[in-house]
Amino acid sequence: MAMLESGKPSFAERPTQEAKQGQNKPPIAILGAGLMGRMLAISLMEDYQVFLFDKDSKEGQQSAAYLAAAMLAPLAESADCSREIMQLGEMALALWPGFLKRLDTPVFFQQKGSLIVAFEQDKSDLKQFKSRLKSSDYKVVSDAEMEQMEPGLNPHLKSGLYLPNEGQLDNRQLLNAMASTLNNSDVFWFDHMAIESTSSGFQVAGEPLESFLNESIHCNSRSNSHNQFDWVLDCRGLGAQADEALKADACDMASNIASSTKMLRGVRGEVVRIRAPGVHLTRPVRLMHPRYPIYIAPKTDGLFVVGATQIESEDTRNPTVRSTLELLSACFSVHSGFAEAEILGIESGLRPAYLDNEPKIIIKERLVSINGLFRHGYLLAPVMLQQCLTILKGSTDEESFTQIMPKLVENHSVKPRR
Repeated sequence: MAMLESGKPSFAERPTQEAKQGQNKPPIAILGAGLMGRMLAISLMEDYQVFLFDKDSKEGQQSAAYLAAAMLAPLAESADCSREIMQLGEMALALWPGFLKRLDTPVFFQQKGSLIVAFEQDKSDLKQFKSRLKSSDYKVVSDAEMEQMEPGLNPHLKSGLYLPNEGQLDNRQLLNAMASTLNNSDVFWFDHMAIESTSSGFQVAGEPLESFLNESIHCNSRSNSHNQFDWVLDCRGLGAQADEALKADACDMASNIASSTKMLRGVRGEVVRIRAPGVHLTRPVRLMHPRYPIYIAPKTDGLFVVGATQIESEDTRNPTVRSTLELLSACFSVHSGFAEAEILGIESGLRPAYLDNEPKIIIKERLVSINGLFRHGYLLAPVMLQQCLTILKGSTDEESFTQIMPKLVENHSVKPRR
């Protein structure tokens, strides 16, 4: 792609998009092209001229969304989260199929429940886990029932819980499908572009954010009365963490940015991806473990994603020997067929979280920050999406979300947007 003198990509080399500019749609900027950024871009591109900015490539390998197992397990998660998160997760699970239908390519989506298992020595952990569930929508299963549900499981697994209304999807298929859909649209997507907030507002690749809007109008010979973005949606996750350093006496936009990312932290996750064609699991399995529950999520073509729920650390190193051995030994203990599995990758990453581990949508004038999804990114994404769309429309259609979790949305605008 050609470059403008400023170093930004040239709009003139986007003929397919240029041909669609006649609609003169209001412009909107989305910062961050991870899970939420892509979902918002797809949902807004019919009504807005979307400008999507991200420091990562279009593969999204630096995002928390790329690492995740994408389990949609509201009840299982309720053992360690609020009832409100569980209820929103249940609502989001019902919204996923509708969003997936909007994509150009299919994405693996499954809703066959999940199975929680434990060895004899860990039965007390399973009992405690069950006591923390925020709903009774589960079934205690015997070893014989587990054998019928998942014939290959280790016969020494004597205790289990079946959670029938849970699901999963393939996160990397989803990211790729969303990328394909966006590439075939009129969305302006700028990848490999560093985003930072300064005392004068957002800058992208060292240039003011609004300059991208001005040059798009000039390069496409469009008549447009817009000299600023209608909205700026900040979906940068931990990329927003550095904004906390902004001084309180900075400009309004910069001050808004800093306060919306207050107390954001990273929570470490470690994941192993393996291919085991000889192992057949029909649903995600969680194994009770002395340190943390370990999940095994079967995808398509013999692919399995194995990980630990969370590690309270901002350590950005590669996975440790200890964690890797625990994850791999857990696989083998659950199903002996994993002994000959091919290790495709061992990865670690950080997920953005606020101190209460609950997400927030923070509105300050024309800036909307969506952040702090913790380990519930895929679980809650459709609900967060619908709530954001409601905010942009100025309607109360999705008021039920905030009735369930009143602190989900914080509006700090001087005058509410209409």
